[in-house]
Amino acid sequence: MKMIEDIRSVFKRDPAARNVFEIITCYSGVQAVIIYRFTHLLWRYKLYWLARFISTLARWITGIEIHPGAVIGRRFFIDHGMGVVIGETSEIGDDCMMYHGVTLGGTTWDKVKRHPTLMDGVIIGAGAKILGPITLGRNVRVGSNSVVVRSIDDNCTVVGIPGRVLKKKVSDDDQFDSYAASTSSSANDPTIQAVNSIIERLADIDEQIANLSGVSVEVKEDPKDVENK
Repeated sequence: MKMIEDIRSVFKRDPAARNVFEIITCYSGVQAVIIYRFTHLLWRYKLYWLARFISTLARWITGIEIHPGAVIGRRFFIDHGMGVVIGETSEIGDDCMMYHGVTLGGTTWDKVKRHPTLMDGVIIGAGAKILGPITLGRNVRVGSNSVVVRSIDDNCTVVGIPGRVLKKKVSDDDQFDSYAASTSSSANDPTIQAVNSIIERLADIDEQIANLSGVSVEVKEDPKDVENK
């Protein structure tokens, strides 16, 4: 049963989880997904108003908005959860995870596929925005507060605004920094490297100017010393 798998998956992803009762009663992300499973069933039976009404109640309780029309796979986990928005035509694969403040949003008012598709194993960091009918490939990692507006290939790490590929060929052994607090990961960012290079170059120029200023002062002082003598 999908709801049981959702609950069990928490133990692998949150070291703070102690027991099933605590997860069911205290984890708003799990509560929101459980309610979504029920409202999605109602949606499939074309009980649209009832499904939307119950999902609205769930949003008030959990702070998480999941449209009942979205399609979500197995073992889906939302950590912390507050402020998460998942749009109607979103599609999420198996073993995906997202943190608080994530938005799977649309970019058009037309009644078409307008929300993102997440393949299996995708992890989205806190505050990230995935916008439009784009596809994030298998095992993609999205850094916190990133804005992704184009499709991303499998096994890539994406950061920044707009999102850019930081690292390819992500393996299961790689540690994902969901809050983008790691300095080691940012060191590989080509944009950050370019900015650091400019800063270093400006520092060298400042040092050279300071040295030239020192030489010019000595040249002015020498004639005065000669006259005084």
